[in-house]
Amino acid sequence: MAHGSVQSEWYGEGLRFECTLCGACCTGPPGVVLVSDEEGALIAARLGISPEDFFERYTHPTSDGASINELLNAHGYDCVFLDRESDPGKAACSLYEDRPVQCRTFPFWPEHIRSPRDWNRLMSHCEGIGRGDVIPVDEIRISARRHSERYGK
Repeated sequence: MAHGSVQSEWYGEGLRFECTLCGACCTGPPGVVLVSDEEGALIAARLGISPEDFFERYTHPTSDGASINELLNAHGYDCVFLDRESDPGKAACSLYEDRPVQCRTFPFWPEHIRSPRDWNRLMSHCEGIGRGDVIPVDEIRISARRHSERYGK
């Protein structure tokens, strides 16, 4: 590599992604959706409750911090904030504007964009991969960096 040049990612032309509101990223086997104190305060304000009430009612402790609760149903373990009722056939986040960084940066987590193989593997779980407009590489980098800074991955 020449001096002063920047290494380009395999997705240098961007990646196609469009959320289809399928809910696959918000359900499945039991998982962890970490929520910081700051995120919890924003969500609590949206819900009209205190941060303490939010953490008590909607999260549980993990070794990495507070995680949003899930509800077991026919689809798997849904995030408690996944709304399948308002728009039949769709699954939407009821706190979309205030969702945690982990949700906000999906699908551009470092482990999903390491290689074309990792991205294509995610395609089998997320129908929005490869659809819609091209997300510019700079936006992908920002999401991946935000995720890494928050979760150390």
